[in-house]
Amino acid sequence: MTWFESPSAALTALGSSGYLADQATATTAFLAGAVGKPLLLEGPAGVGKTEFAKAVARATGAELIRLQCYEGLDEARALYEWNYKKQLLRIQASDASWDDARDDIFSDEFLLSRPLLTAIRRPTPTVLLIDEVDKTDVEVEGLLLEVLSDFQVTIPELGTIEAVHRPYVVLTSNAARELSEALKRRCLYLYLDYPSAEREREIITSQVPELSDKVARQLVTVVARLRELELKKSPSIAESVDWARTLIALQIRSLDDEAIDTTLGVVLKHASDQDRAARELRLPSHDSRKRR
Repeated sequence: MTWFESPSAALTALGSSGYLADQATATTAFLAGAVGKPLLLEGPAGVGKTEFAKAVARATGAELIRLQCYEGLDEARALYEWNYKKQLLRIQASDASWDDARDDIFSDEFLLSRPLLTAIRRPTPTVLLIDEVDKTDVEVEGLLLEVLSDFQVTIPELGTIEAVHRPYVVLTSNAARELSEALKRRCLYLYLDYPSAEREREIITSQVPELSDKVARQLVTVVARLRELELKKSPSIAESVDWARTLIALQIRSLDDEAIDTTLGVVLKHASDQDRAARELRLPSHDSRKRR
């Protein structure tokens, strides 16, 4: 399958699916499909890494399969496991010998396919999102090396299963820990940072076209100031879009101090961050707290 004909085609297709990419991102999106290599996206939380994979799926008509990584994720949850309860019921209900029963219960009927195996077995185009890979243990990273090298999985009882359609693979990382060089060697790499104010304004107005240009510019200016502060969690692009929708819902036509003060919880989700922002932006809530 040809995922994108060219970098410019990728730029257009991603834009049509609601993801406004820059030239570097579009070029990398094209290359990942053209050379068939996984794409590792790294950058702070909330810059659109996960949304990129969703946009590729929307733009190409492929199905998205997601493996959400976390500490403690194991092979059974990532790749496959056997349905032991069903196997036990079959054994209890069968009069067959153990040799016959063994061949029966270790068959496809009793296999529980998890995201990695599901993506490999799918006969139609698939985008495989391995989200927040930096949260997994080293053992799972080793499993990914095997799967992403040859796009095949070996199940001892069934043999080797090769990908019918090599999936378009996107790995995301918030850089919580350093990934191995072996994994990086198997991937194309792209660092995504927060967009410029102008690009973020374009993203917001494409998602919330009812927002006036004046308020959109005010919003991205405030968000940029917030990201310069040392906060526990800086506003993500998605939260900027949520803020724009909030302003529309409240029919706020100018993002003045009072409007910021009353809606700050849309973009800052920690009390200490709100207090820091109120102090730095000299919002009314900060002045009232000082008087108390």
